[in-house]
Amino acid sequence: MTGHVSASRMIDASMTENVDIDPEVLRADVRDKYRDVATNPRGTFHFHTGRPLAALLGYEPAIVGCLPDHAVESFAGVGNPFSLRNISPGERIVDVGSGAGFDSFIAANQTGPGGRVIGIDMTAEMLTKSRANAEELGYEHVEFREGLAESMPVETGWADVVISNGVINLCADKRAVFAEIFRVLRPGGVLQFADIANGRPVPIEAMQDVDLWTG
Repeated sequence: MTGHVSASRMIDASMTENVDIDPEVLRADVRDKYRDVATNPRGTFHFHTGRPLAALLGYEPAIVGCLPDHAVESFAGVGNPFSLRNISPGERIVDVGSGAGFDSFIAANQTGPGGRVIGIDMTAEMLTKSRANAEELGYEHVEFREGLAESMPVETGWADVVISNGVINLCADKRAVFAEIFRVLRPGGVLQFADIANGRPVPIEAMQDVDLWTG
């Protein structure tokens, strides 16, 4: 599922329903999973990764081809937020759950040196990798900060665009995530995200099973 939402609009309540699960336990499990994706990107996962995934999701081959392997191999998104709208030159972007930086670097290419990109991630190994990738690429207008989707270290109204790819579904308190996204967006700013949605009722026992959240 991909979504394109103006900051002046409300998110449908069905997308923000919270569940009774310990967020710290869930975060620890998510960190463990994506630590492996960062340090062992060619490992076996229940999801696709890297360049094959980028091709499957419709990213432009010419753009992906310009990025080094280290900037692509740990990509584990679920869609292509740039299929909704290209980033305009000079825009300021926040990438929620930026991982090793793949989508942040796509955004950086589109916004150019006159814009800025801030990636937010909670996994230390992903942050180490994304920062090294940014340095290798010479992207001085890209910065990666440690933080949570529910509490981002970004000033209010800073962003023209917020992007996210396969992250919100991994957060227990989705209302808090969307509230934080709208906080960092300027009035009239845009949220472009790709994520997983389930249109069928999920048994409460399944929603409380951390292993089912991360596979």
